[in-house]
Order: sequence, then C-alpha cells, then structure tokens
Amino acid sequence: MNRSLFVVLIILTSLLMLFDSGCQPTNNSTPKSQPADTASQPSTPPAQPEADNQTVQMPITLPVLDAFFSDDKFAGELKQKLNLTGEQVQKLKQTAREETAKLNESDNQTGTAEAARDEATQKITAIIGPEKEKQLVDFVNSQWSGGSQAELSTTPNAIPTDTRIVVNAPAYRMDVYNNGQLLKTYVVSIGYPEFPLPTGLRLAREIIFNPVWTPPDEPWVRASTKYQAGEKVEAGSKLNPLGPIKIPIGLPSLIHGGKPLAKIGGLGSHGCVGLTSPQVNDFALLLAHISNTPLNNEQEAAYESTPSQTKKVDLKTPIPVELRYETIVVQNGKLHIYRDVYEHNTNTEDNLRNVLKVYGITLEQLSQDERDQISNALNQMARGASGSPADQSQDQSDSKNKKSKSAKVTPRVIGQKEIVIDIAELQGKGYPDPVNLSTGNENNKAIVATNKATNKKRGR
Repeated sequence: MNRSLFVVLIILTSLLMLFDSGCQPTNNSTPKSQPADTASQPSTPPAQPEADNQTVQMPITLPVLDAFFSDDKFAGELKQKLNLTGEQVQKLKQTAREETAKLNESDNQTGTAEAARDEATQKITAIIGPEKEKQLVDFVNSQWSGGSQAELSTTPNAIPTDTRIVVNAPAYRMDVYNNGQLLKTYVVSIGYPEFPLPTGLRLAREIIFNPVWTPPDEPWVRASTKYQAGEKVEAGSKLNPLGPIKIPIGLPSLIHGGKPLAKIGGLGSHGCVGLTSPQVNDFALLLAHISNTPLNNEQEAAYESTPSQTKKVDLKTPIPVELRYETIVVQNGKLHIYRDVYEHNTNTEDNLRNVLKVYGITLEQLSQDERDQISNALNQMARGASGSPADQSQDQSDSKNKKSKSAKVTPRVIGQKEIVIDIAELQGKGYPDPVNLSTGNENNKAIVATNKATNKKRGR
C-alpha cells in the first residue's frame, strides 16, 4: 500500500472511529436529481474582495491532537520544528490519548466547544508553556491545510467562478460548482464541536469504494458486544460507520456516507462531512463528472456488489474543497444568521457590517424594524451547540461548570439553528439558493433513474 495512503488511513481510522455513533453507518434515502443544465444565480457581490472576519484559525482540542499523533511522523516534526524534548512530546501524546479515551456520546450529555478548547489549552500549556502552545496550534493548523492551488475566497459569501466543492459548516450545506455554475446542494452533517470541521482549502483526489474499518482499542469498544478492538469490520456491514464510499480531503477529514438520516443537518462526525449512503453514491457520480473521471451507476453498483474488495478511483483532475465557517450569509435577498456551533464569536455587529459592505450597504440604511430583527437574531444565534452563549465573559463558577463537561461529546444542537430575515436593500443579491437540493430524505429509485438519464445525456 502507498505509504501516504497508509498514513491517512491510520489517522482517519483513529479520528473517525472513536465512538459508537460518530461517523456512523445507516442506510437512508438520498438525493433527488442530477445537476440542471442551467442555474439562476443572484448577482455577484459588486464590491472588491475584502478580508473576511469570519475566517478563523481553528483552535485544537485534545482529541484532534490525538488524531495527529496517529501519524508516526508527527511526533518527530514537533521535536524538530517546535524544538520540543522527547519527554514533552511523549507527555503531549499521553495526555491527548487519555482525554480521548474518556470521551463518550449519548443524547443526554452536553458539552461546549469552548470547554474542550480551554481544557486543551490548559493541559498543553502546562506541558510546554504558553509560547510553545501557540506554536503548536499554528503548526496543527498548517497541517490542516490541503495543498490546493485554487484561490481561497477572501470575500464573505463569495460565489465561486471555478470548479470546486464549497462546504459551509454552520449551514450544514455542501455545494458542487462546475465552472462557476452551481450544480447541486447537499444537506450534510458536520464534526462535533470537540472534533470541529476545519476551514480552508483541501483537495479531493480519489474516491474509495468499500472502505473497511478496524475498531480502536478504546473503553467503549471493549464494553461493546457488537465488535472487538482490532477486528476488521468489512465494507457493507451495518457496523461500518464509513458507508459505501469515502473521499479523503486531507487529514483528518473525509467526505463519506453511512450517516443516519437523523444526523443530516446537524452534528454527527469526528471532523468529517457526512452524507447518507445514497447521498454519497450520488455525490461520487457528480464529483467524477466535474473531474472528467469516467464513472456511472453501473460501475458504482459493480464496485459495491463486492464489498470485500476495496476499490480506489483516482480523479483525473483533483477538485478543490473549500471549507468555510460563515454564520452570516446573504442568500438571494435574505439574511441568514446561523448558530455559532463551534463558538468562534462570529455573530457580531462587526462581522455583519463586513458582510453588508460587500453588497454596498451599511447597517444604517436598513429600517429600524430590520435592525431590530437582526440584533435579536445575532443575539439568539451567538450560542454554541449546547445552547450556552458563545462569548468569553463567563464568571468563575460557569468556567468550572464547563470544565466538568469538557470530557463529553456534544451530540446535537439544542434549539434553533438559523434565523432568516427579509432585507429590502438586499433583494436580488447574495449567495444562490440551493439547487437540486438533497436533504437525504429523497427516494433513491428516483435518484438512480435521474442519474441514468443524466449519464445517457453525457454520452456515458
């Protein structure tokens, strides 16, 4: 096996398979139709590109650090590039491993992204000091970058003019663009706050059919009667959380199937973009199309009919995958304000003004009623997934309470996820509405029929 692929598989296995319900399998229905030939898109923002204050560096958690340590080279790189001692590196590795082993999931648990980050900062700083801790965060973020040569959007709500995949985590939305045309939109699941989906540009280079899974040696695995640590779970098994297809997009993330429908449009993975199995089958065909890679329904079915045989399909043209974290989005004349699920403090008036400025509008130009609605929405959506306000002004007792919850995975978003406001001044402006929307709840037979018709039209 190729060494780099082997390393990726190790890392992804460690990251994705820590828990019974994260990145979990279940076959559900899927997308509705293949891309339309034309898509009506609202006008592109008139302003020149400007730095997006919603672009944030991803703070790390101890489970994320644990995933990076799955790559044998990572420890050596920390010694070399951060000048850490072997003892410090070993202590970091042990601490990250112990924290990950404590984590568990259930619907009656609550946690916060801020608590997980705070605990990581405190424990890492205690081992290597505050200066090295910041260097470590910078280094992990650099490792999260994907090596894509495509240009990263710097304007809020930017509409691509090239071929790429765009994922906006707080909106649970994944868009497929081909030469600037929006072909299809998928509702997806995203990483838990303790395993956040990173931001930045990645590259999709291959589609892997029939991925297998080896359960890690974790307490939850040892307590389970479903499987045992180290025992390979074959592709196609109901116990395999990756579903029929995975698409690596740079460690420690994947786009993959196997998600239960209940997880679509919410939290449900360990740093990945999750789809139902029918959705990922549909997405793989579309990804192959925009990358000029031969693939059709019959080939997919043939690959999946022999689940014991893993099949890798290299994309003829690697496709950029842009991972965004935008909680304030102008979409076809409406202002969408999403929950700050990763608690990055993005639902602020400053960020709102930056977004409006792209469309040549100031907050003062809006009516008093519109401003009141926006102010209320920003306040309501400035909350993490568990419902706690996502701000830094917490008293000591609250900080202690959050620390006690930091060893729990946040399984779902509590409360409203989005507020939409009609803004007269924004009519006809903004990011496009979803096209050929796949919510994961469509009839799969209709999808197959549509895909066959689309492939026939393309001459495949």
